[in-house]
Order: sequence, then structure tokens, then C-alpha cells
Amino acid sequence: MLSRERVIEVIEHRKPDRVPVYGWVRANLEKQISKTFGSVEAFEDKYEFDFAHLFGGPPTFDHQALVELREDVGGTIEPKDLLDFPMHDPDDMPAYQSIIDQVKHHKEQRGRFVYVQTPGFFEAMNGPFGIENHLMYLALYPEELHEIYKRQAQWNIRFANNCLDLGVDMIHVSDDWGAQSGLMFSPKVWRELIFPYHKMVCDTVKERGAYVSLHSDGNVSSVLDGIVELRYNVVHPYQVSAGMDYGLYKNHYADKFTIMGGLDVQTTIGFGKIDQLRSEIVDVLSMFADGGLLFCTTHFVQDHCSIDELVFAYDLVYEAVREMG
Repeated sequence: MLSRERVIEVIEHRKPDRVPVYGWVRANLEKQISKTFGSVEAFEDKYEFDFAHLFGGPPTFDHQALVELREDVGGTIEPKDLLDFPMHDPDDMPAYQSIIDQVKHHKEQRGRFVYVQTPGFFEAMNGPFGIENHLMYLALYPEELHEIYKRQAQWNIRFANNCLDLGVDMIHVSDDWGAQSGLMFSPKVWRELIFPYHKMVCDTVKERGAYVSLHSDGNVSSVLDGIVELRYNVVHPYQVSAGMDYGLYKNHYADKFTIMGGLDVQTTIGFGKIDQLRSEIVDVLSMFADGGLLFCTTHFVQDHCSIDELVFAYDLVYEAVREMG
């Protein structure tokens, strides 16, 4: 079975020949990996990664324009300031060249499943507002936020369609909602302010016959039914270290969405606890040997992880998925 086929088998809730494997390793460990393997690409090839996370395309807002806006309004951007603030053209096709190059490298040349990051709505506006202000604005300015999120959704739809036209397999919406024990806001606020705009994007991607995935750190258990209603195919990271439960997933959601994750950067990898690392990798892979998991780090592996520990982890994963398969 080819890598892309293997990932699709899991997303479609069928049993793969083995668990597909990936890891967010470049952001903090590129120098260490390149010193040992020559490049991150060589590391990915050695461990025969099955899928790839792509970044690129035009930004939503021009960074310098936001800096100037913040200065103009005295340091604090409010929702009213963004209602008519210009957004970067999502059809600026030269800005997609890096995505084109990544699709060629990963999908066309190596047969991997590829997904591309796109902004969510709460997370995307944390940049202009600051997260503390944004949480306050959810209560103070809901009508203005509806308009801002709608603009972002319309931008995301055009971005997603362009990426799908370029051969991307899945649109990955990054929108952190969770803290360590629950949402950062109430499920009611989530349903009223966040849900409608995710639905716009999800419906568009589904109409194209493509897959859609959600990234949210933290505990999002209270809105899992809503995530199912949105028809997300994949949820990343399904963070057990924040109190989420694989048993709940197995009993209620295994036929609804696939988990991407399993290797926790908050508690498991990067702490020099090799026995714990070994045990948790084997336990997770055993639990999902029949499907339901795209094995991946829960976020970027942090720079306190040694190259020796990273190699140990992926040597183990490489061997274990083939033995269990």
C-alpha cells in the first residue's frame, strides 16, 4: 500500500496495512536534524513518512500594516478597527509557489498525502487583538466579531479552493480553543461565534470532495459533537495530556473522525525519559493498530529534545508499526 493510500484508508475508517507516520520536527530541530541526516527531507525519507504538513500561501493581513494600525489606534486594536481593514489577496498566485513546490516534493515524487495549514477564526485574530483582549471581545463585541470572522471565512474559502486546485489533499484549519481542562470560552460562545464560520469552510471543502482537519490544542471534549456536526475528518492533536480520553473516542467517535497525534510533546518526547517514551509509543500504536490514528507529534517537537531521543523515538515507531501491521 502506498503512503497516500494508507492515510486515506485510515481517514475513511478502514484498516490500513500499518499505522501511517509523520512528525512536526522541522520548526525547532532543523539544525540538529540536518547535522545528523543532511536535511529534514532526508530524515523524512529515512523514516518513510506517509503524510506531510504544508505551509505557505499569502498571509491574511500585511504584518507591517497591522503594526501601523496598532500605532494609529494607540496600541490596542479593537474589532471595529478590522471591519474594513484590507486583507491580502487570497488569489495572489505567486505567493503559492512554496505550496506548489511542496506538493511536487511530497505528493508527486514521494507519494505522500499532503495537507495545508490555513487560519482558523479565534486563533487568527489573536495576532491583531492579543489573546487576552480577544477573549474579552467575545463578550463585549459579538456582532463585530461575526463580521470579522465572516470575512476571514470568505478569505479561507478562496485560499482553500486555490490549494485544492494545486493538488492538496486536505485543508487543515488551525484554531486553538482549548486550555488544559476545557475550552477557553463557553460551549455556547463556541456554538454562536465560532461554529458558523468553520461550517462555511468545511462545507466548501466537502463540496470539493476533499478532506478537512482541525487543529486545536488543549481539551475540546465539550464540543466534540459539534466537531462531528461540522464534518471534520481529522482532529489534531486529541490531547490526552489535557484530559481528553482515548476511551471516549473509541466508544463514541471512532466512526466519526480520525485522530492525528499520539506522540505528546508536552509530556512524552523531549524529557529524557526513555522508558516512558518507549512505553507510550508502543501503547498508543497498539491501541490503534486496526485504524483510527495518523501517528504524529501533538505539536512541534521542542528544542529541548535531543537528536538522540528523536532518533530513538522514530526508530521505535518505524519498527513497531511494521511489526504490528
